[in-house]
Amino acid sequence: MENEWWQDELAAEIHETLREKELALPPYKSLSPLIWMRRYFADFLSLLSKRYELCPLTRHLAVYLLDLFMDCYDVNAIQLYAISVVCLLLASKFEERGDKVPMLEELNELSHRLGLGVILTKKELLKMELLLLKTINWNLCLPTPAHFIDYYLHVSVTAADRHNGCRITSKAEARYYIENYAHYFLEVSLQDHAFLAFRPSVVAAACVAASRICLKITPSWPILLHVVTQYSWEFIAPCVDLMLAAHDKDIRAAKKEKEQAVLLQQQQHMESLTFPIPAQVLFQPLPCYYPQAQHQNVPTHFQSPMQDLFAVYQASLQAPRSSSLASGNSTSPPSVSTAQATAEMVPFQTTPIQGPTVTMQVDISEDPAYYLSLVLGNSFFST
Repeated sequence: MENEWWQDELAAEIHETLREKELALPPYKSLSPLIWMRRYFADFLSLLSKRYELCPLTRHLAVYLLDLFMDCYDVNAIQLYAISVVCLLLASKFEERGDKVPMLEELNELSHRLGLGVILTKKELLKMELLLLKTINWNLCLPTPAHFIDYYLHVSVTAADRHNGCRITSKAEARYYIENYAHYFLEVSLQDHAFLAFRPSVVAAACVAASRICLKITPSWPILLHVVTQYSWEFIAPCVDLMLAAHDKDIRAAKKEKEQAVLLQQQQHMESLTFPIPAQVLFQPLPCYYPQAQHQNVPTHFQSPMQDLFAVYQASLQAPRSSSLASGNSTSPPSVSTAQATAEMVPFQTTPIQGPTVTMQVDISEDPAYYLSLVLGNSFFST
């Protein structure tokens, strides 16, 4: 791997052969009514390939076989499960060693554990394999982007490359990060059928270019990659833009998922905290006063809790007063006790004043003082 094997004559011939074969690939028309389920089955095949440790060539070939079959036949979702398993078996027989090919019994057991309800017999498997081979004219040598990616990755870092304006000190480290990004974009192209509009070699070249852009390695498309891939930047730019758009979408989705996880963690933390129970303060309503029900002998224009106090005060004014006070010899005002014992007054002349919300009473006596009682709502004022 340390040698630049891509300059070998055999590697160049393999690349030229794959480039010729991709020109003969059948056009993809996306005519299947279940095209909206394509990504689900692509992920299903990716999970199966990872479960059995299959190479990327097998996975990409299996998905491409599924695309060709869906483009030619109208089948339901249950049948697509069986077709997906058959595509994976055919691709693994073509790309993998014999001991790496999954067994039908293992696939049936996995389908049963997943609750898919798809159990294939050997007879059904043989019948569906023949139908799939007839669909592709018995030609399993179908180039995919995975067939080109390794060839282009070995020239993905050049001596003239710069990272953020600085010279790259470790080409091996830079190639390592570019390979990781390139395989990520390779999986992105596997999930979206829009990339089937481009040639497989163009998709592989766009994976390398998009990786260099994400890592901020300049120039984005060096001369060496231009010579090896035989593609200019203008030719691969539409495919690169499509990949970068998918990359930005994944970043936003990951950021949103992270924020939701943080909010959930904070909510769980708040729920785990214990707070003291606040003391409950009970307010007991004050008793209501009903003057008419308690004191029937009081005039109706005194509707106040203070009417008993006024009655006592009225009785004190009607008590007999002393001679000294009657003759007017003393000029000093009498005390409260003297007035209660000696006061002589003529009967009250009461003048009630009724209003919508105010009741007023004026008491007039021979004494030069005047007494005014005012009832406003439940309040009493006297002077």
